[in-house]
Amino acid sequence: MIKGILFDYGGTLDTGGRHWSEVIWDGYRATGIGVPKEEFRSAYVYAERELERNPHIAPDDTFYELLRKKIIIEMQELARTGILPAGYPVEEKAREAARYCDGVARSHVSAAAPVLSELAKKYPLVMITNFYGNIRTVIAEYGILPYFKDIVESAAVGCRKPSADIFRIACKRLGTEPAETLVVGDSYKNDIAPAVNLGMQAVWLKNESWNNSEESIEYEKIIKAIEELPGVV
Repeated sequence: MIKGILFDYGGTLDTGGRHWSEVIWDGYRATGIGVPKEEFRSAYVYAERELERNPHIAPDDTFYELLRKKIIIEMQELARTGILPAGYPVEEKAREAARYCDGVARSHVSAAAPVLSELAKKYPLVMITNFYGNIRTVIAEYGILPYFKDIVESAAVGCRKPSADIFRIACKRLGTEPAETLVVGDSYKNDIAPAVNLGMQAVWLKNESWNNSEESIEYEKIIKAIEELPGVV
């Protein structure tokens, strides 16, 4: 029996299972930031590592502000490597792309909210996420914070998925045994595999990943939209 649910956030509740690199890439194209996708992906990885190394994100930063800072770091790296020309309007274009991506996230979270509301009436929910220290601000602004009993954020607990430690912390806060715990996430590597290895149940929201390495993985509990989850549970 399921007695509690651990939800991933990024890529699960805010993009419908699409990797965030693909959403930001769409933002680049929608706002006319003309760079090759391979170079964009390199800059995306660079920015992720920079955000892990240095405290660019403040606890009260909204998701728009997080995106703006992240995209600026990406574009500065693209300018440094000569992909973007000297004098390119980085700040202006970063604001435009961040607004686009923030709109995508808001739309998906809005669609997920009724699912969270329904499940929260039956089970305690805890969020388990690799994030930047401002997840409470983000989900409070998007209106879903009240559905969660607690939040386990990598920046706050000092470990990241797929580490077993962060899952153990989340399970303890949920107040359930592993076998009674359901994990919902969009990454087989970061969410599904570590959960199953710890004896938890898991549902994989499988759509557009970072690369095709997970495409051939077979798993018995796959959904394509978060709206399918109550029927699976």
